[in-house]
Amino acid sequence: MSRKYFGTDGIRGRVGVEPMTPEFALKLGWAAGRVLGKSAGARVVIGKDTRRSGYVFESALEAGLASAGIDVDLLGPLPTPGVAYLTRALRAQVGVVISASHNPHHDNGVKFFGSDGGKLNDEVELEIEAMLDQPMQCVVSEQLGRVRRIDDASGRYIEFCKSTFDEKNLNGIRLVVDCAHGAAYKVAPAVFEELGATVHVIGNKPDGLNINKDCGSTHLESLKLAVRENKADLGIALDGDADRCLMVDAQGNEVDGDQIMYILAKSKLASGALKGPIVGTLMSNLGLEKAIVALGLGFERANVGDRYVMEMLKARAGTLGGETSGHAICLDKTTTGDGLVTALQVLAAMVQTRQSLAEMLVGMNKFPQLLINVPVKGKAKPILELPSVRAAEKESVQRLGARGRVLLRASGTEPLIRVMVEAEDEHETRREAESIAASVRAAIA
Repeated sequence: MSRKYFGTDGIRGRVGVEPMTPEFALKLGWAAGRVLGKSAGARVVIGKDTRRSGYVFESALEAGLASAGIDVDLLGPLPTPGVAYLTRALRAQVGVVISASHNPHHDNGVKFFGSDGGKLNDEVELEIEAMLDQPMQCVVSEQLGRVRRIDDASGRYIEFCKSTFDEKNLNGIRLVVDCAHGAAYKVAPAVFEELGATVHVIGNKPDGLNINKDCGSTHLESLKLAVRENKADLGIALDGDADRCLMVDAQGNEVDGDQIMYILAKSKLASGALKGPIVGTLMSNLGLEKAIVALGLGFERANVGDRYVMEMLKARAGTLGGETSGHAICLDKTTTGDGLVTALQVLAAMVQTRQSLAEMLVGMNKFPQLLINVPVKGKAKPILELPSVRAAEKESVQRLGARGRVLLRASGTEPLIRVMVEAEDEHETRREAESIAASVRAAIA
C-alpha cells in the first residue's frame, strides 16, 4: 500500500505548504490519538527542535491529541533521541518529535516513537494515514485530554546520556561541540562538561531561523576552524535534532559516519558488546565493508534510512549499525540513533585505547566516493525510470566493473535525486558521477 504523507522519517515538508500546515497538524494529532491512544489514560510526549514554526505545530498537535482524549506532556526543545528516551522513561504510549532534522528552518516535520522508544512500523503509519481521511470528531468535554509541561526533561536526558559512558570521566580532553543552533544547544555542552571535558561550544545561539545554517553536521568548516584555533583533541558536529554525529580530528580532518562505525565496531568487538553483523546502507563506503570484514565480522547493507538499518539489525539480532551521514545505532546503549550517545561511545573508545581519533581509524581506507544531489520538481522516483537515466547508469556500471559502485536513488526527505559513485580512482569517480548527474538534469530539463 502506497504512502500519502509518511516518508522514510515521518512527515516532512515546507512550512505553510501541504502537508506542513497548522490545519494538517491539528488533524494529524487527532488521527494519531485515535490510532495510538486507544487505552484508557493514554499519554503522549511532544518534543521539538528550535525552529520558529515549532511553536505553531506544537500547539496544533497538542490540540488535536487533546481533542481525541489524549493527555499530553510538553518537553520543549529536546533532541529527537531524548524524546525517544523520555517516551520510555515516562511510560507514555507515544512520543512525537517536531523537527526537520538537518533541513533549513523553512522546513519542518513530525515523527513518532512507540512506547518502546523505537520508530513506528509501516503498518501503524498507514493506519494513521487512513484515519486522516475520516471526519474529525472531538470527544465530549469530560473526556478531553489534559496538557502539562515537563520542566526537567532536559535534565533527565542529560543523565541518561552520561549513563551510557562506561569510562570514569573525560578529564583532560578538549572538545569543540557544534550544536547546529538546534535541539541540543543546552544539553550537549552539559553532557560533556559534567563528564569532565573542557568544552568550547559553537552553534548554540538559536534564533528560530538559523538552525543548520552554515553549521552542524552538514557544514563542518566552522568546526574545523574552531578545533584548530582551540587546539582541541577533536570536534563533534550534531544536526538540528541531534540524532546525527560527525567528527573532526585534531588536525581538522573530517570523520564521517562510516569511519565512526569502524571505530565503534573495533571497540565493541574488543569489549564483547557486539552481536550480529554490522549493518550499513547502500551508501556505506566500500572501504568500511572491507575493513569490517578484515576484523572477522559480517557486514550487511540495508536501504538508506535509519529505520531500515534498525529493521535489519533486529532481523539479524545485531547491535551496531549506521549511515555515512552520521546516524549510528548502538542497541547495547539505546533504542534509536543518538548523536550524543554516539560521540560518547567514540570518546570511551579513545579513553580505553589511549589513542587519538586519527589513530583509531588506522585499518580503514575509504574509497573515493562522490555524491551529487540533483534537485527535481515533483516526485523524484519516476525520473529514475526514464530510459536515458537508466542507460547512463548502466553505462557507468559497465565502465567501472568490479572497481566501483553506482547508486541512484530518490531522497526520502527532500525533492532530490542522489547520484553516488564510488571507485578506486578519484578522477574516475568524479567523471562517472558527473556524467550520470548530467543525464538526470537533461532528462528533467
